[in-house]
Amino acid sequence: MDRLTKEQRHKNMSRIKNKDTGIEMKLRKALWQKGYRYRKNYSSLPGKPDIVLTKYKIAIFCDSEFFHGKDWDDLKKQLERGKNADFWIKKIARNRERDEEINKQLMFMGWTVIRFWGKDIKKDVDQCVKVVEETIFENTMSEEDILD
Repeated sequence: MDRLTKEQRHKNMSRIKNKDTGIEMKLRKALWQKGYRYRKNYSSLPGKPDIVLTKYKIAIFCDSEFFHGKDWDDLKKQLERGKNADFWIKKIARNRERDEEINKQLMFMGWTVIRFWGKDIKKDVDQCVKVVEETIFENTMSEEDILD
């Protein structure tokens, strides 16, 4: 059986980036080109969102499919057949719970949360930018309704 030592696993896991990932960079570049200015890895907010449009109170997360459990039921079945199943199932389930807790905290604080899957950013970054722009428009319109 090919089991990694604790040191080997630590070395592998430490190489996984948690900021300035390719998907984040791609989305940030596209937003910047459209004239949107943002903060990155904004530590003043719960969950340190990857991209924050402070002007519009929008927090954006760029989530990898594996670590954030996209299609969780299918992924969980796959993990159950793999090595170290308990570890990965617990880890990813906790990530999913944490994502939900962070979403609720941010929304309670009056922020709009957008979460993109990495593959969606890679496949069609323009569509992701469009989602952000539609959210800005909706937020702006609802603010105007409140002011009227």
